[in-house]
Amino acid sequence: MKFGVLAFISESSARPEAVARKCEDLGYESFWLPEHAIIPVTHKTPYPGSRDGKIPEPYSHIIDPFVGLGIASAVTSKIKLGTGICLVPERDPIVCAKEVATVDHFSGGRFLFGIGAGWLRDETEIMGVEFKQRWPMTRDYIRAMKELWTKPEPSYEGEFVKFPPVRSYPKPAQKPYPPIIIGAGGIGRGNDRAIADTVAIGDGWGPIMMTPEQLKPELEKLHKLCDEAGRDFRKIDITMFSPVPGADAHVAVREYERAGVHRLVLFPPTCAPDKYVGELEDLARTWM
Repeated sequence: MKFGVLAFISESSARPEAVARKCEDLGYESFWLPEHAIIPVTHKTPYPGSRDGKIPEPYSHIIDPFVGLGIASAVTSKIKLGTGICLVPERDPIVCAKEVATVDHFSGGRFLFGIGAGWLRDETEIMGVEFKQRWPMTRDYIRAMKELWTKPEPSYEGEFVKFPPVRSYPKPAQKPYPPIIIGAGGIGRGNDRAIADTVAIGDGWGPIMMTPEQLKPELEKLHKLCDEAGRDFRKIDITMFSPVPGADAHVAVREYERAGVHRLVLFPPTCAPDKYVGELEDLARTWM
């Protein structure tokens, strides 16, 4: 089992390079940063992780993930660097492709492109995206990015993005491009759509907060769709964000492994400057 850390880095937390370096020293396989460019002061969409629907204050202070991962890449050499997740439809696809390729190139091929389309309708609409179109846009954007990453003079004609032959360098170090992990799904979070998109445009699936038992039937669906599409299910990377520990985290790790999970991504409570070292060490002792 591989273990990663998703850190809510802000202007008042520990610095991204410090957290990433400590993760690498402790033997974590990957370091992930989330994304929210903005959080609306008032919002109709309830936050699914709280009883009152209020969005936790740290969400308003998340740094840009590509800048943070670029900083982290300069002081690490082995740990993989992931977006957990990048809100693809809220970014210009040509610029986003350049950001992905740049981080992957200069990190020596360590980038993991965790993607999503966003759950916060209010944010999506402020960013200029029609909420119901966010996943069709994401699929179109990713297909355009693949052209930019893999061809010397790519062009693209899609529903939401079009461009004539262009040059865009650097190309990613990983060939043909960094792994694309569909970071969506979980209990009540549209697993069927996420699984279908994994088969259509992804290299992995990254649901959140599912138990091994809850995950098993979903992976059976994924296996079936892979067979129908002629894809090798064994090559699909399964990442569980915020795994459910149960009574014993080490027992849970074995159960996740038997269910078919390849990576567990853990969330430190605060990443505060005076707490992040202990938090990362505690997570390592609990899970690894």
